[in-house]
Amino acid sequence: MALHTWWLFVATVFFISGSPGPNMLHVMTRSIEFGLARAIIAMVGCFCAIVCLLSASAMGLTALLVAIPAAFTVLKLAGAAYLVFLGYKAWTAPVAEQDIAETAAARADAGPSRWRLLRTAFAVSISNPKALLFAAAFLPLFIDPAQPKGGQFAIMVATFGAIEFSWYFVYALGGRGLALWLRRPGRRRLFNRVTGGVFVAFGLAIAGARA
Repeated sequence: MALHTWWLFVATVFFISGSPGPNMLHVMTRSIEFGLARAIIAMVGCFCAIVCLLSASAMGLTALLVAIPAAFTVLKLAGAAYLVFLGYKAWTAPVAEQDIAETAAARADAGPSRWRLLRTAFAVSISNPKALLFAAAFLPLFIDPAQPKGGQFAIMVATFGAIEFSWYFVYALGGRGLALWLRRPGRRRLFNRVTGGVFVAFGLAIAGARA
């Protein structure tokens, strides 16, 4: 891959990854609920899913989904349903006075296990099969057909993953600052409902989008 092509890829991915989406929202809410240390576990889960999606796309899984529309439809609806479920859970999450007063460290001690944090984050990220088609349409734009494709795909997947993970930290740190503002139950309840509504919107958008 030529250096100028790689820099163009970096610039494009920087803005694509930085845009708000299910992954960034999930990382930010985990940081607010359980602190930065637990949010890092969620970052790893999202990161692993992104790398899996990009790698699968590079290896031709996307071509399979395009060739078998029913498979894509099933994956799309399953991912949409999961995001809607997460939205419902956030919308209906109870907010108690004592919960707001606790520190992030105390919430982390009483929060879900590391494995559950990792598993949930992976599910959030992997549940959007549109990412497969996006990768299939986006990655080839930067491929030099005269050069071996495997190495070029490997460079792009690694670059995309590094930039994506960096943005996770930006959103997680932003969530830490927002947590101070959310100490009042009314504000926390409003945030939960906005977050839930956004997740539901993502899910409905995925379900309603055409393949």
